Amino acid sequence: MKYHLLPKTDLNISTLCLGTMTFGEQNSEADAHEQLDYAITAGINFIDTAEMYPVPGKAETQGLTESYVGSWLVKQSRDKIILASKISGPNRGMDWIRGGPKLNREQIHAACDASLKRLQTDYIDLYQLHWPARHVPMFGQSYYDPSQEPAHTPDFAEQLSALNELVQAGKVRHIGLSNETPWGVMEASRVAQAESLPRIATIQNVFNLINRQFENGLVETCHRQDVGLLAYSPLAFGLLSGKYLDNPQAAGRMTRFSNFGARYLKPAVPGAIEAYVKLAREHGLSPAQMALAWVSSRWYVASNIIGATTMAQLKENIGSLDVIITPELDAAIEAIHKQSPNPAN
Repeated sequence: MKYHLLPKTDLNISTLCLGTMTFGEQNSEADAHEQLDYAITAGINFIDTAEMYPVPGKAETQGLTESYVGSWLVKQSRDKIILASKISGPNRGMDWIRGGPKLNREQIHAACDASLKRLQTDYIDLYQLHWPARHVPMFGQSYYDPSQEPAHTPDFAEQLSALNELVQAGKVRHIGLSNETPWGVMEASRVAQAESLPRIATIQNVFNLINRQFENGLVETCHRQDVGLLAYSPLAFGLLSGKYLDNPQAAGRMTRFSNFGARYLKPAVPGAIEAYVKLAREHGLSPAQMALAWVSSRWYVASNIIGATTMAQLKENIGSLDVIITPELDAAIEAIHKQSPNPAN
C-alpha cells in the first residue's frame, strides 16, 4: 500500500480508501466489521462514510452505516484511522434527515454532532459537504439550468464559517467538498482565503473509465488550489467488473434496486463497458482490477474509494494495487475513450 500526504494537511492517506455505503443495506454489521478488519490489515487507513448512508437512502436505515463503522472504530487505535464523513445537502428529498437537510450553520453543527455520536468518536478527520446547496447537475444530470436554483441558498461564507467552528472545537480536523464543480471549488477557495477560514482539502467526485468529466476543468482547478481528488464509483456500480455482461441478472445494486444509477443507464454505456472489459481480458487482467488500477494511477487522484458487498470482491479490489498500467495498456484505454468519451457523464 502506498500513502499520499494531502497538500497543506497532516492527512497521510492510503492509495485506496474503503467506501462504506453498502453497510446497513447490502451488508450486515458483521459483514461491515469483517471488511473493515481486512482493509486495515491490507494497509488501508482511510475510511469514508456519510450521514445519509446506506444507499439507497431511506428513513428506516439512515445512519446505520456510521453506526456500524462506529461500533468497529471504538475497538481500534483511533489515531491510526483517517475517518471521513459527509453532511447531506438540500434539494434531493430525504426529509427524514433533520426535517429536510440544509447546509446552514445550525444544521451543520447538528449533523456533525449526530455523526460523532453514531461513529463513537470525538473527531472526524475529514468532514465533507456531500453535495452543494445550490442547483448543480449531478447523479446522471448533465446540464446546468439556472431556473432550478433554490429561492435561498446558504453561501460558502456561512458554510465555511460553521465548519470553522467545528474545527476550532476540535470536532473536525479538515474539510472537503463532494459532487462539486470548478466554480464551487474556486468560490470556496476564494471565500476561505478572504475570510481566513479553513481551506478545502479534498473533493469527492465520481471518476471512472466511463465518466472522466473531472478531467474537463476540475483537474486544473484542483491542481492549482491544492485540492485532492477522492475518486468515487471507480467501478461504475460494478459495471466495469464485467459481471453484468456475463450475467445481466448478476447480484448487485444495478439489479437489486430499480431505476438506480441513472448515470449508468445512458445508451452509450454498454458499448464502452464491453470494450474496456474486452481489453482487460486480452491483457490477462481482471476487468475490475484494470479499472481500479487505472484510476489509482492518475496523478491527480489522492485516493481511490473502493467498495464491495462480498469479501471476494474486496480482496479482488485491493489486489488492483498489483496491476501496472503499462504505456501500451494506457494507450489502448485512451483509444477506447476517444471512441466513446464519458458515456456516463
